[in-house]
Amino acid sequence: MSLLKVNDLKCHYLTDISTIKAVDGISFEIEEGEILGIVGESGSGKTTVALGIMGLLPENTAISGEIFYRDEVLSSLPEPEMDKLRWKDIAIVFQNSLEVMNPVMKVGVQVTEPMIRHLGISPEKARNKCADLFRTVGLDPKWMDSYPHQLSGGMRQRVLLAMSLSCDPKLLILDEVTSALDAFTRKEIRDLLVDLQKKNGYTMLMISHDITFVSSVASRIAVMYSGRVVESGPVRDILVSPRHPYTRGLVHSTPDIFVYKDLWGIPGDIPAGDGFKGCPFSPRCTQKIEICGKASPVLMPAGDGREIACHRGGIANLLEARDLNFSYRLPNGEYLQAVDNVSLEVREGEVLALVGQTGSGKSTLAHILANVIKPERGEVLFMGGNVSGGNYGKRFNGIQIVFQDPFSSTSSRFTVLDAVKEPLYINKIGSNGDRLQMVKNALELVRLPSTDSFLSKYCGELSGGQRQRVALARAMVMQPKLLIADEITSALDVSTSANVLRLLKGLQNRRGFAMIYISHDLSLTLKIADRIAVMNSGKIVEMGNSHDVMLSPSHEYTKRLVDSRIGLCCHN
Repeated sequence: MSLLKVNDLKCHYLTDISTIKAVDGISFEIEEGEILGIVGESGSGKTTVALGIMGLLPENTAISGEIFYRDEVLSSLPEPEMDKLRWKDIAIVFQNSLEVMNPVMKVGVQVTEPMIRHLGISPEKARNKCADLFRTVGLDPKWMDSYPHQLSGGMRQRVLLAMSLSCDPKLLILDEVTSALDAFTRKEIRDLLVDLQKKNGYTMLMISHDITFVSSVASRIAVMYSGRVVESGPVRDILVSPRHPYTRGLVHSTPDIFVYKDLWGIPGDIPAGDGFKGCPFSPRCTQKIEICGKASPVLMPAGDGREIACHRGGIANLLEARDLNFSYRLPNGEYLQAVDNVSLEVREGEVLALVGQTGSGKSTLAHILANVIKPERGEVLFMGGNVSGGNYGKRFNGIQIVFQDPFSSTSSRFTVLDAVKEPLYINKIGSNGDRLQMVKNALELVRLPSTDSFLSKYCGELSGGQRQRVALARAMVMQPKLLIADEITSALDVSTSANVLRLLKGLQNRRGFAMIYISHDLSLTLKIADRIAVMNSGKIVEMGNSHDVMLSPSHEYTKRLVDSRIGLCCHN
């Protein structure tokens, strides 16, 4: 049965000028012996949930909903009754040990105080038990006679943990217990918690912004945003295949999960106050639709123990290719199968890398997806419509492709203005004045000058890196929802290549478009891709999470590709 059940808890802080909806309708259950993790950015309402369960919220808080401990309704208990439950049944470990502990009282006295008060034992028995607790949490009992400032941060955290265990509670609430600790101490605390849970079967509610730490201890995770749960489910499922755009952003911002990937946070901030309508994540979301600004989504079951609060059912498919085939006729009359029965999907806001040897069919597949060439068989759907009849390359929020060679993809006889403006001119988008401003905006996006002198330069006068940025600006001026980048750094030197790629990934992160990145460079794909599809002889032979595909490949061809990397590496 559930040890703790929270039902539609709302905790709103009332101030003179506004209402802050710190917790805005959160529900969850914790089974006896289970560890549930709650993660989210600072300001998402995690600590308020803990304080609400403990009955420690300030007086200016409007509270509604129900909190059940076993069969007891905590939310309606008077303070004296609630005080009896604290320490004996439910205990909390706070994050800031120097603020929580009394600076003029020895730590041993602080640990024995709850035992004397709640268990009614003598000071001598309490002190003996305190010594045992210190040994349990890995501290020498000699430190009982020290003041808090005489201990390190890790030692103080252990003292707080000993204090929380002093009255043998059934439920432990751990609020950011490792946020201020070094990596070594953090791991010690983590191992200690796992050991305590195994030996004593403690039920734990673990609250943290550190998704790595929580995932190493908890069995389930609830992801909070702006006072609400947006996704919950088993730990591994959440980390390997996050289904909410916010969860994906958190996972991708965590260095311990994607150790080779550049870090890109989630643009924007959590909304504050009570004036927001609709889904609170919509201002930062890459896949919002009209309803997202009008109504707040409800947390709904999504199968396999998962729950998601999203009007689109989680991260939606943007492009879907089904059974694509294409062949070239060779001079001798034979046919080369360049794309052989390929199916794939690209999700909103993600980066999918296509890798494989030269001649594996990557560029041909890209041209089919962009509707540059027609497939012999199969279809490509973009935002639910067929690309062959949707003119998605000729309108805003469609599909754009940036080709491999910057010198042939833009005419040397074009000025920069002509090259970037051409898609707007051909597709009759905007007036001349509007087009000029759109060109300048696109150039600023790719960090090129927007001065008259630069606009009047011919593309033939530019360096390779500048020319590739112009080609990128030409694509970005159409504000694509999907950008296909076909080997765009292969003709550039390593420094320019790194600059262009970092610029491109930064744009993708800020603007929220999805990207298909085509490359034969495996190391580059690990830096930017969310998923990787490996092509060989026109077929996709392996597809999955970028780290899984490259660091533990399952297909023989992928293994050969990975093993073909040459040169000295710090990991060898």
